[in-house]
Amino acid sequence: MLGLPKSTEIKKQLPKTAIYTRFSMNAAAKEKFDSDISRLTIVNEVSKVTSSIPAGSTVASFYVVLIVLKRKEYSDATIAQISKLINQNMLFILECGSESKLAIYHTKLISTEWQPSESLSISLKGLDLNAVWDNIVKELEGGEWNDALSVEENITAHEQIEQMQKQIAALERKARTEKQPKKKFEIVQEITELKRRCESEKLRIVPNI
Repeated sequence: MLGLPKSTEIKKQLPKTAIYTRFSMNAAAKEKFDSDISRLTIVNEVSKVTSSIPAGSTVASFYVVLIVLKRKEYSDATIAQISKLINQNMLFILECGSESKLAIYHTKLISTEWQPSESLSISLKGLDLNAVWDNIVKELEGGEWNDALSVEENITAHEQIEQMQKQIAALERKARTEKQPKKKFEIVQEITELKRRCESEKLRIVPNI
């Protein structure tokens, strides 16, 4: 799958009952999990043996897990739970009907947009599996990326920028309806400071030229 080498292909079902047991789920949690997921299958294992790419210092291999969803409105928490079931890096294929998306849990759930399942692919770019994994995270996360920063630092910067942009938009709406000049001025000052901080954070992740 995903255009990966045939040597990486495996087929190992992950019974939902094993997940229920692993997380000691109560009836309500099982019902929520089952409402999102139809079945789970490990479809690829990428390692030095299966791909001839040297192991990295922290990533010796990773799995590709196909998750067949019952609905597109799944819970991120459900996918996060699965990532904790196996103590390995995992790339998820989330499939619903004829469409699929890729997802990774890396401090948070990162995913692509839905697209026709047959067009989904990923490339193995990097001198070792550390670099390959980081490049997959980078490809899925998108946005500007500074290779001088760690994966976690880039993701954190993107999250902070997104949060500040939401705060700015909310304050701008508030400023438009504020009647008291003093209060409106204070809101405008807050917006200015947030915009300054946002631009500063953006400069940290502009790729080096």
